[in-house]
Amino acid sequence: MSYVARKGPAVYSALGKWAYNLAGFNQYGLHRDDCLYENEDVKEAIRRLPEKLKDERNFRITRALNLSMTKTILPKEQWTKYEEDTKYLEPYLQEVEKEREEKLKWESNK
Repeated sequence: MSYVARKGPAVYSALGKWAYNLAGFNQYGLHRDDCLYENEDVKEAIRRLPEKLKDERNFRITRALNLSMTKTILPKEQWTKYEEDTKYLEPYLQEVEKEREEKLKWESNK
């Protein structure tokens, strides 16, 4: 079994790709992180994004809403590909979660 560094064994990559395409958000040009439920941590991570990433995210979401309202999807060549989808929000989200945990520890030690 071959190994793909980011995604693990190739069998999991094939299954992940199938599930990714089945979800359907890629047909609107969205990334996985565009679809996260916006709890307090996610909202803070989005606030910390660089302006360029924030603008790109807002464009993708606005375009997806427009496509949804018109009941259309993007042409297949414009779909977000599994291999190209990046977890752009993850580093910021991990930082926010770590800070929240540190704050809770700090407050519990008082």
